[in-house]
Amino acid sequence: MKKNYQDEQDYTPEKLRQEREYGLFWYSWLWHILRPFMLALCVCVVVAGVVMAVWNWTDRHFFSPVDAQDTQTVTFVVASGSSLTRVANGLEEAGLIHNRTVFKYYADFLGYGQKIQSGEYKVSRSMRMRDIMELLTTGDGNPITRNITIIPGWTIRDIAAYLKEQGAIEDEDAFLALCRSGQSFSAYYYIADVLSTPNASSRLFALEGYLAPDTYEVYTNASMEDIIKKLLSQTEAVFKTEYHDRADQLGMTMDQVITMASMIEKEAKNADFAKVSAVFHNRLRQNMTLGSDVTVKYATGIKRMSLTSSDLQANSPYNTYIYPGLPIGPICSPSAAAIQAALYPDEQFMADGYLYFCSKDPNTGELHFSRTLEEHELAVSIYAPLWQAFDREKGL
Repeated sequence: MKKNYQDEQDYTPEKLRQEREYGLFWYSWLWHILRPFMLALCVCVVVAGVVMAVWNWTDRHFFSPVDAQDTQTVTFVVASGSSLTRVANGLEEAGLIHNRTVFKYYADFLGYGQKIQSGEYKVSRSMRMRDIMELLTTGDGNPITRNITIIPGWTIRDIAAYLKEQGAIEDEDAFLALCRSGQSFSAYYYIADVLSTPNASSRLFALEGYLAPDTYEVYTNASMEDIIKKLLSQTEAVFKTEYHDRADQLGMTMDQVITMASMIEKEAKNADFAKVSAVFHNRLRQNMTLGSDVTVKYATGIKRMSLTSSDLQANSPYNTYIYPGLPIGPICSPSAAAIQAALYPDEQFMADGYLYFCSKDPNTGELHFSRTLEEHELAVSIYAPLWQAFDREKGL
């Protein structure tokens, strides 16, 4: 094929050299532009690789499951009022997280620190740290504490039955046995005093009167001993230092005050506490038997309001009809108001010499007070039919 002469003229060596230099110029210019980007890309790749390696190491050593293959759950308890530090320490000790410090700061960073709820949780070593955090903020649906309310006037037997009904204790008889001996609680000075009193073994329950009425928050897994200790401690809180000073002025021990208060609690409503106390104090001063029906009922278990002559002759150190002075021990858990009344009787009633009282209305608890035996016997003849009618109505 014949070449075009003009084309050959166009591709002279000089022309080719110019074109080559022109191409190199553009290549050099393009490389100058692209080179920083390519270098930056390489740096990014390297940095990304380093970051990925660091993250993988960090995740493996701090955030990942402790053992991804171990799916067996364990119970982890977050107690009420637990701090984030305590929770983190517990998780690490249980082998559920890698590091307590990382857990604490990561939880704070993500806002979980103030959301963790008390409860019992099922946690496994196959869970990631964040999954555990989220679980602990949901709550387990099961309360870790319960409220129990001890009513003034309840006996040890009443308290035991109530705690069993509430599910706070499983063995009612075991609870009664602890309260009967009291030996496990001799570290409380007032219980030690009770155990050292003459004929202490004759008491039905060494702890009677000392399980203070109140509303308590206790752990659902609290032992019987724990519950008893909580109730005993409240007695110490109620019986203040000034009460000890007042008891000394009256020539009474703490146990005697608690005993009288328990009788007052059973005999009257709050409005008459101080008046009943005045009657008891007046009778003690005159060396009279206290003649309190509630002590006979405690000793015998009788529920009737109207007691017979044979009932009143029950041979028991609690029977204040046949034994002078206070009964051998308390007959129920008295309220703080009853304790105060035992220490501070109605001064006017004491000065007026009131020595007797009886129920005026069994339904309201209103009492009738008398100064002399004749007045009292007259009141009894008037109100006794009401007591008998009340017993019949109640099937007693």
